[in-house]
Amino acid sequence: MRILVVEDDREAAAYLVKGLKEHGHVVDHAGDGAVGLEMALGGPYDVLIVDRMLPGRDGLSLVNALREVSDATPVLFLSALGDVDDRVRGLRAGGDDYLPKPYSFAELLARIDALMRRRNPDQVKTRLVVGDLVMDLLSRKVKRGDTVIDLQPREFRLLEYLMKHAGQVVTRTMLLENVWEYHFDPQTNVIDVHISRLRSKIDKSFPSPLLHTIRGAGYTIRAAA
Repeated sequence: MRILVVEDDREAAAYLVKGLKEHGHVVDHAGDGAVGLEMALGGPYDVLIVDRMLPGRDGLSLVNALREVSDATPVLFLSALGDVDDRVRGLRAGGDDYLPKPYSFAELLARIDALMRRRNPDQVKTRLVVGDLVMDLLSRKVKRGDTVIDLQPREFRLLEYLMKHAGQVVTRTMLLENVWEYHFDPQTNVIDVHISRLRSKIDKSFPSPLLHTIRGAGYTIRAAA
């Protein structure tokens, strides 16, 4: 999912952004409330993670401004202001959840998943299946048949994107933008290298391939005929 982190503490923001990306999310960062509001309005984002104390515009004001224009993007407040009154103010300002600092990253991820389930209870997929290849997005485990497949974070994101577009041709530009977050061609073979590694893990030891190269167009993953 696409997440906007609004946090002015550079070290805290870097830790949060890195962790979310390692778990397969596309993450943008704003270092103050005014920029955060502008980016949120320009979205779309699936979730906003907002600090309470921000330069430019505080977190409560940011969320109030979003709600005033009927922007219902789920907001998780992540703040050192963690007593009961602070949490109540955050929720009454339009926040959907409130997690005091310091926090457990596992709990943060669970709360993000819960926000998405509440927002789209019939649309959130936690399990992707293509033929006998199964990806569990909650446990981040991948199996083909009875074989557990160990993937690096970038390989997981690549496979997740392909499986979410199963049967469709996925272009190199789509992969660069959605898996690597590049909005330009880096003129490297990074996609070829990762596709090769992924193919060796999900196809090499199995009788029928799932991942196919569409010459001149891109790649597709589909169940064996």
